[in-house]
Amino acid sequence: MSVPVLQVDVATLAEGVNLLWVLTVTFLIFFMHAGFAMLEAGQVRSKNVANQLTKNMLTWSIGVIAFFLVGAGVSTLVGDLTGGRAVELGVITATWSAGSAGWVSWLFGAVFAMTAATIVSGAVAGRAKLRAYVTYTVLLAAVIYPVVVGFTWAGGVLANIGYHDFAGGVIVHGMGGVAGLTAAWIIGPRMDRYNADGSVNVIPGHSLTFAVLGTLILAFGWYGFNVGTAASVFSSGEAAEGVLALGAFDYVGRVALTTTLGMAAGAIGAGGMALYKTGKVDTLYVANGMLAGLVGITSITDDILWVGALFVGLLAGAQLPIVFNVVEKRLKIDDVCAVFPVHGSAGLLGALLYPVVAVPTWANGFDAGFFTSALVGQIALVVLVTVWTVAATAAVFGLLKAMGEARVSAAHEREGLDVSEHGVDTYPEFGRPDTAADGGYVEGTEVVRTDGGEEVIRTDGGESPIKLVMAFIRPDKLSAVKGALVDVGAPSITVTNVSGRGSQPARKGQWRGEEYTVDLHQKVKVECVVADVPAEDVVDAIADAAHTGEPGDGKVFVLPVDAARQIRTGAEGPEAV
Repeated sequence: MSVPVLQVDVATLAEGVNLLWVLTVTFLIFFMHAGFAMLEAGQVRSKNVANQLTKNMLTWSIGVIAFFLVGAGVSTLVGDLTGGRAVELGVITATWSAGSAGWVSWLFGAVFAMTAATIVSGAVAGRAKLRAYVTYTVLLAAVIYPVVVGFTWAGGVLANIGYHDFAGGVIVHGMGGVAGLTAAWIIGPRMDRYNADGSVNVIPGHSLTFAVLGTLILAFGWYGFNVGTAASVFSSGEAAEGVLALGAFDYVGRVALTTTLGMAAGAIGAGGMALYKTGKVDTLYVANGMLAGLVGITSITDDILWVGALFVGLLAGAQLPIVFNVVEKRLKIDDVCAVFPVHGSAGLLGALLYPVVAVPTWANGFDAGFFTSALVGQIALVVLVTVWTVAATAAVFGLLKAMGEARVSAAHEREGLDVSEHGVDTYPEFGRPDTAADGGYVEGTEVVRTDGGEEVIRTDGGESPIKLVMAFIRPDKLSAVKGALVDVGAPSITVTNVSGRGSQPARKGQWRGEEYTVDLHQKVKVECVVADVPAEDVVDAIADAAHTGEPGDGKVFVLPVDAARQIRTGAEGPEAV
């Protein structure tokens, strides 16, 4: 019995596997936007969370269209112009009809472009107008970033000089970090960020949890960024001859290893420097350090020694607190999400360190010739990308500022960009928009005023038999207090998480290595309405159960309740209680 031979077109197989790999890592890089959204939302105040999330979504939605229609063509045109090749204007629209494989290649470039764009949003958080940010995003995706790609990956001037940026440590992250710093400088700091004497006020973000989870999502997606740049599983040249051979996957293991080591070393470097500077291992610095280590390794991860990955990652993490301090206190630039220390300086530093840790430098002893030529190329890369990015970004935001369109009004900034720019309340449970608890006038609306009821005066001259016992206690004492109330026959309670200030002394908090005063302490408010149970017994039960003898134990108040009604039965007075 004869078995038919399976005919396989090796070239088609190689192309299919390569395209599948590129699409897979492209989707992984796209998922990094979820990480950016969480990381940035966690580092802004609660009144600006929706604005930050909206900017991240619009960065992708608007920017990717601009990059498709204009940006991809601009990068090819700039590459031809500065690379000494013949220029054809048709390349501007070549992506529109590129075909299946061409569109896969475009999408792979697009997720890199959108990563550069979204970095900027974190630097100008809390005060930039949405229309200003969107305008800049369109120009970045259509012109500013494509010009950088034209100089480099598209075969432009830097390709002729010689440089090494494997996955965009400078082209994407360094460019985004420099753009963010420039935009923050042009727009100016948030209100109350600096005092008249130049001293700094710390403005903590609203959720360290969001920031850390966003960091871990970004770190996960970064494997698509770095490892995915080894874009060819099989060599197309060999496949054309009917033989399957590894393409970029020949060195993919080195990329995966050095990416991982750089990430880990970055966290250690930032945490260690924070410990040295403040005596504490700052959680946010550790998170930012992971990203700084990844950024530092991104441009060189394919061609360095594994020990070099540890070296670069440690330095990229360690420089983070130092550079942030310089930006914040020396330059007086309010970089809300530390995008320059994380993406800018870390990316530039990693690229400049390439000759020090490169495999060719040490393959056969120290190769001084390679070291020198590589250093020249890396310096040229850093200088050209930085100069172009600063000039272009300053021009755009400078013009917007001159037109009065760069920054929200002082009133809108105080109110928060969630309400002023989007008309939403990210955390509505903290206060319904149809309630005015302070009795203030709300124009054009009929609001429910919690202080607007008429005073109820007893006409019988007697004391109300119903009492409200209100206590503010330590959160860890809640269980003991609940048990004590059950023992005295008053099990019905209302419990609320609150923060407040009493005789308990203020303490020092820390946000990205900077101390600030915390004078509102976390407490639990326990409310218990009683009628036939003596209020004094309830007070004693709470006081005994919540007592530690240290400042901050709390207080108990007793208030008369003029009336009560049970909703289900309609019972009134003590019977309702």
